[in-house]
Amino acid sequence: MKDKIIPIAAVLSLIFIILVSIIVGKKIKQYVPSSEEQDLETYFGITSDDEIAIELNHNIIEEKALLRDGGIYLDFNYVHDNLNDRFYWDTNENILLYTTSSDVIKASADSKDYYIGRKKDSKPYKIVLVNVDKTYIALDYVAEYTNLTYEYFEEPDRILMQTKWGTVTKAAVKRKTQLRVEDSVKSNILKELEKDDTLIKLETMKEWSKVATEDGLIGYVQNKRLGAETEETQSHEFAEDTFTHQIRDYEICMAWHQVTVPEANSTIVNVLQNTKGINVISPTWFYLNDNDGNIANLASTDYVKYCHDKGIEVWGLVSNLENSEVSSTEVLTHTSKRENLENQIIAAAIQYDLDGINVDFEALESAVGEGFIQFIRELSLKCDGNGIVLSVDNYVSSDYTKFYDREEQAVFADYLIVMAYDEHYAGSKESGSVASLGFVTKGADDILDEGVPAEQVVLGMPFFTRVWAEKPKDSDGDDAESASENYIPYELSSEAVGMLSAQRLMEVNGAEKTWLDDMGQFYTEYVNNNITYKIWFEDVRSIEEKLKVMDSHKFAGAAFWKLGLEDTTVWDTIIKYIN
Repeated sequence: MKDKIIPIAAVLSLIFIILVSIIVGKKIKQYVPSSEEQDLETYFGITSDDEIAIELNHNIIEEKALLRDGGIYLDFNYVHDNLNDRFYWDTNENILLYTTSSDVIKASADSKDYYIGRKKDSKPYKIVLVNVDKTYIALDYVAEYTNLTYEYFEEPDRILMQTKWGTVTKAAVKRKTQLRVEDSVKSNILKELEKDDTLIKLETMKEWSKVATEDGLIGYVQNKRLGAETEETQSHEFAEDTFTHQIRDYEICMAWHQVTVPEANSTIVNVLQNTKGINVISPTWFYLNDNDGNIANLASTDYVKYCHDKGIEVWGLVSNLENSEVSSTEVLTHTSKRENLENQIIAAAIQYDLDGINVDFEALESAVGEGFIQFIRELSLKCDGNGIVLSVDNYVSSDYTKFYDREEQAVFADYLIVMAYDEHYAGSKESGSVASLGFVTKGADDILDEGVPAEQVVLGMPFFTRVWAEKPKDSDGDDAESASENYIPYELSSEAVGMLSAQRLMEVNGAEKTWLDDMGQFYTEYVNNNITYKIWFEDVRSIEEKLKVMDSHKFAGAAFWKLGLEDTTVWDTIIKYIN
């Protein structure tokens, strides 16, 4: 029996030893550093020979550059959205444009040539490449106009771009170690690090630090392998473009004068005779009249001379609204047509001795936003070169008008006029104020928040109001429509009227008005022939509330739409706040 027990004990001992060895082996393996090297093409996401990885400000991004004929090219959309949005690509005519404070620089696709104004020059590389579905710009060309630096490394091909500057934390390697993909000794090795190699510390954790090497590898190193930290300030000498503006040394008191036929120019004497303090008038003289960028012209030399004799500047308005057959998108997105429009505007301004141009392009599609901004850039240079003030009419800020890019407009245009009215308009689904105090104040706040300097903002105010009519529907309340929760039991319509006309309507119908503090307006409603009428008045008092907004925001002045609709006593109030 004893002889049998001994072999069993031996077997059990052997099994125990094996189990212990396995456990110990696993433990040892758990702490033994991996020696497997990371494939760098996989690390950078490179999948073809002509791809170049991009690392921007120590972040590896998904976007790839293109290696072509020894040059490095970046996708236009990436450049525009991330590096410099002043580059403009005309997809219709295959022209790359860049606008500085003094010139428009043009380069055509697949060419080494470019033009600064009319002066031709060349680069040792093709500036723009066009593939089937992408447009690329040479990185060296981008760097000329953008505050960035880059370094190029091979094996694998990659570029390190930097656009942010400031203080970075560095540390030297104390002794030979490894840079790993993750913060674990079991992670693959990106690079063998030698003693005294300098690393940029991006993030410090308990046992590891996320670091960047000088050749653009980003990974993790154990803290115990790093020496003392040092601070280093990084900078890049880049001459930022500087822009100047034709800003008047007085507050702007501007009024629009609606001119729809040449004969209306002769009314300027009567239009101005009861006004006070106007120093700028903007007649609606020009509008886009065909898809080639030609304009209709209602201007008058006598009109301008009369205004100049009265000490009033004339800023001719150019609009895109009068001819419904014209496509603003067609004109603004074709460089040749856009330039034709600009040249015609400038030619008219010179011919009629205008002091300024007022651009009023409304109801644009978001797809034409870039073309519109390029129009403002190019027109501003032509205006500046001829001593002509450029002002641009703008909606109040909103998500659906962001593409008007008011901040970029302000870089090039001299004044931005905020049309702080049409809060409720002819097509509104409910009645309401044209320009309540809250609406105006928010519009004033928002344009400053968008980065437009107060000294370039002119606050637009209405001399008109809307008379809203709510006519009951012919319905017995039994049909499906009237049973709906959102059912409106009346047909809504409105009519824009002047200040005195609204007052007379109230008086004729025996109604009374009530001041609404939150609206900064008087309000009335009355019933006539079973129709309910509602009016939020624009009058002397409501205009004064808006002038207070202009004053408190330290804006450049005010503009009023339109002459002829005002109660003439309003001018006494206006001159209290302007001039």
